Amino acid sequence: MIELPAARGETTEALLAALRKPPHHLPPIVLPGGADPLADEDLQLALYLCYELHYRGLPGVSERWEWAPSLLALRQALEDRFEGALRAAVGPVGEPPAPEAFDVALRAVEADDDGPSLSQHIEREATLDQVLEFVVHRSAYQLKEADPHSWAIARLSGPPKAALVEIQADEYGGGRAERVHAQLFAGAMEALGLDSRYGAYLDLLPAATLATVNLMSLCGLHRRLRGAIVGHLALFEMTSSIPNRRYANGLRRLGFDDPAATEFFDEHVAADAVHEAIAAVDLAGGLARSEPELARDILWGARALLALEARWSHSLLDAWEEGRSSLRRPLPVTSAPG
Repeated sequence: MIELPAARGETTEALLAALRKPPHHLPPIVLPGGADPLADEDLQLALYLCYELHYRGLPGVSERWEWAPSLLALRQALEDRFEGALRAAVGPVGEPPAPEAFDVALRAVEADDDGPSLSQHIEREATLDQVLEFVVHRSAYQLKEADPHSWAIARLSGPPKAALVEIQADEYGGGRAERVHAQLFAGAMEALGLDSRYGAYLDLLPAATLATVNLMSLCGLHRRLRGAIVGHLALFEMTSSIPNRRYANGLRRLGFDDPAATEFFDEHVAADAVHEAIAAVDLAGGLARSEPELARDILWGARALLALEARWSHSLLDAWEEGRSSLRRPLPVTSAPG
């Protein structure tokens, strides 16, 4: 990350001030009091910063903060509010299916999704500025693509572990650094005239975007939520091929013929079509078979993904319909093809 972001409230102001100092016992920090934790800018940024210590760290922040007990206590308090709001938003998941029917059950979850189609808008009518904003939003996750799900590898065994490793091996380029999906996304950003440095746009990303990434970090970091991170990944892989084709089509419609601009999206059209059956049958179904008590968590992880993605898509499309930026501030520069 290039630099620490600006605070968005009392919690992040106190947290950022503490992180700039050597690790110490945190004094009491006021928790965000927003009515909707899923849209609370202060809460989502604070949680994102706490999680980032487990990824690539924060600039100028001691790595010893990662496991500082008082910081973990603050993170837990933030997580409790976040997870409580998520569970309220998702609601009951119902009776889980038999393990061999998990692919059908996940398809039913997808069919129940009534969120707006952001990918259709980008394919057919999005402006250049809107497409660039979309890519900036997605950079929060795509520049560390697969990392939150990889935390589950050590927590699984047998067939579901093998299935997860098979999927993740492709995400990390099959051993070729230039084919790592996060690197392909960075290449797309550069081809679009955007800053591909990790965390470069954090200050511009609203709570709705940070929440989609915080969900993955929450489920990936907690062993008790290993079923949820599996359900999240399974549905993610099952539903991404068609949208990625549309994103690539939208870029070409706007004149971006450079393969570097579309390769990330084109790669996912093919890769996720292959991963779909592995994720649904071998990973999700395999985990439900080996640990039946996690079946509801698998479904919950899939539904939580759709709930936050729907909120995020609405936030972008509503902003664009009103003629304003979907980011916290408009991008400082726009790009053009070629």
